[in-house]
Amino acid sequence: MDLDALTAARRAEWERLDELGRLRRPTAAEADELVARYRAASADLAEIKTTAGRSVEGDHLSTLLARARLRLTGAPDNVLRQVPRFFLHQLPAALYRLRWTTLVVALGFLLVGALVAVWIARDPAVLAALGDPADLQYYAEHEFTDYYSENPAAVFAGTVWTNNAWIAAQCVLFGVTGFWPVMVVIQNAVGVGTAAAVMFAHGRGDLFLLFIAPHGQLELTSIFVAAAAGLHIFWAWIAPGARSRGEALAAAGRSLATVAVGLVLALALSGLVEGFVTRQPWPWPLKIGIGTAALAVFLVYMLVVGRRAARAGETGDLTEYEAGTTRLVAG
Repeated sequence: MDLDALTAARRAEWERLDELGRLRRPTAAEADELVARYRAASADLAEIKTTAGRSVEGDHLSTLLARARLRLTGAPDNVLRQVPRFFLHQLPAALYRLRWTTLVVALGFLLVGALVAVWIARDPAVLAALGDPADLQYYAEHEFTDYYSENPAAVFAGTVWTNNAWIAAQCVLFGVTGFWPVMVVIQNAVGVGTAAAVMFAHGRGDLFLLFIAPHGQLELTSIFVAAAAGLHIFWAWIAPGARSRGEALAAAGRSLATVAVGLVLALALSGLVEGFVTRQPWPWPLKIGIGTAALAVFLVYMLVVGRRAARAGETGDLTEYEAGTTRLVAG
């Protein structure tokens, strides 16, 4: 093969390939032509490398082919586009998918917590088994309420935020086990029910509800959502449908792992309420109203924005470019 002769013969075709590869929005006809010229140029490059090895002409043609390939396969969005898409489409759509499971988890939590509280409060023997009567009285009269003000507000808010965010992340990341989200919810329900029983047994039940209400609305809802996400991942593994277990688990993991990121932000807001609002000597209706407003913002984002994103076809998963082409199945 005469390299110079091949270059002279193909120069116009390669220049056309370069021109098509630089188009920002090619028409359908131009896209078809780009594919055809890409294939022809690939054959030329293979012939050059086979007969002449590495050469200036081959390197130039390789650059043209790389640009054309990028135009054909697409490119990931830049960060300025990914961030709005994540918060306006992917995250709310993933949260919206969990709405009914979240409700079931919440009802289960309330049921377990109430049963534990009633059982302990009505059985003096069980109450006595929790500790010395003097210690329990001190907890009810001082320790429970002092917990919210014994540390600086910023330190306390940061501590509860990181602790709750870690619990939520565990529910999502270890959700594939099936038992981990359930265990977390039951442990928290038993803990809340036990604290409620001690407070009510010592005539301080009103303070228990008042101190829990401002931050607890959003905090507990976030934990319920995290548990629901973990259970969805587990169910994708148990009942993958027409897909393989690996494909179903990967899709569920990608789409619902975004929930962990969103809950970190939600729990940050809950931590601010717990650290800076609950301790304040403000009227209780005001403090509870702030907590309710924080929960309302989250629910509007989850149910209203999420419903709109779901109707637009979002599931919370990555785009096809990022996750790879979906394998089609029948049924």
